[in-house]
Amino acid sequence: MTEAPNGPWFTSLPPCETLVPCCQGRHVIRWEAGELRLASHSDPEAELVLAALGGEKARCVEIAEAWRRHTADLTVLGIGPRGPADEVAVSWDDVDVAAQVAQGGGVVTGYGARTLASPPRAAMARAAIRHRQHQQEAGEASQRRLDMLSLLALGTGFQIRLAGQVVAAHADRLNEPDELGRTIRSVLTAALAGRVALVAEQWLGIDPDQVEVALHRDDGWGSVELTGHGQQRRLLVSLPARWLARVWACGLALTGRHLVVGVERAGWPDARVLAVRAPGVRPVSLSAHATDGPPGTPDTPHWEL
Repeated sequence: MTEAPNGPWFTSLPPCETLVPCCQGRHVIRWEAGELRLASHSDPEAELVLAALGGEKARCVEIAEAWRRHTADLTVLGIGPRGPADEVAVSWDDVDVAAQVAQGGGVVTGYGARTLASPPRAAMARAAIRHRQHQQEAGEASQRRLDMLSLLALGTGFQIRLAGQVVAAHADRLNEPDELGRTIRSVLTAALAGRVALVAEQWLGIDPDQVEVALHRDDGWGSVELTGHGQQRRLLVSLPARWLARVWACGLALTGRHLVVGVERAGWPDARVLAVRAPGVRPVSLSAHATDGPPGTPDTPHWEL
C-alpha cells in the first residue's frame, strides 16, 4: 500500500519476541519494524543452503520461511484473532503433530480395488498423473496446515502483526481478485467487520450483531453513525482498509474511550491520532502515549490519550 508521509503502517508498533523450541533448546524469534528476525541464528541463509544439501532445517528457519510465504495470504485474516483478547491458542505439541503428518506425505491413497491384468499404456499414464497430482495437493495441504499452526503458535502479538502485514499488502488492490476468485474488497470488508464489531461492543456496549460495517471508498477517514432504537438500533461504520493495519493492528482502535479512526502522525511510544468520542461527533486530533501492555499480553500496546 502507499504509505503516508509519517511512515509505514507498523511505525506505531513496538517490537515483540517469543521463545520457540529449536535445536535442542529454546530460541528467540523477534518481530521488529515489519520484519521477522531470528535472534539465535547468525546466518539463516547459510542454514537454508545446508538444509538443501540434506542437513536438518532448524525450526526457527522453518518459521521464517512460513512467515514469508504468508505475509500476503488473505486467509490469515480469517484464522487469526479479531482482537488482543480473542486468543487463538496453538501449542508447539500441535505443531509437532502437524510436522509428522507433513513429513509422512499426508493422505495415502491407492488406485482402487479393481486392477486390469494388463492396463493400456494411456490409462496407466493418466492414473500416474492423477496420483502425482493428488500427492502434490496432499503435500501442499499438509505444509499449509503446518505453516499456519507454526505462525499461530508464536502467540497473539505475532498473529496481529502478521494480519497487519497482510492488509498492508492488499489495501491498494481492492478491486483485484484473490486466489479463490473473490474480490480483495469483499475479503477485507469481512475482516474489517469482524474486528470493528468487537471494538464497538467495548466502546458503546452495543451487540456486535447491531454493527454494520462498510469499506470506505473515498478520501478521508469515513463515518460512524448510530441509528434507530432498541432492537432496531444500528451502528453504521465506514472505514478505509488501511485502518486495519495502521490503527487496529497497532492497538490504537479504542483509546481513552475514543474510537480512533485514523493516524495523523505515527510513532512509538507517542503518536497523533484522529478520534471520535461518540457516534455522529466530528473527529478531533489527539495525542496518544503508549505504555506496556496489560499482564498476560506484553506484546499488545496499551495507549492512553
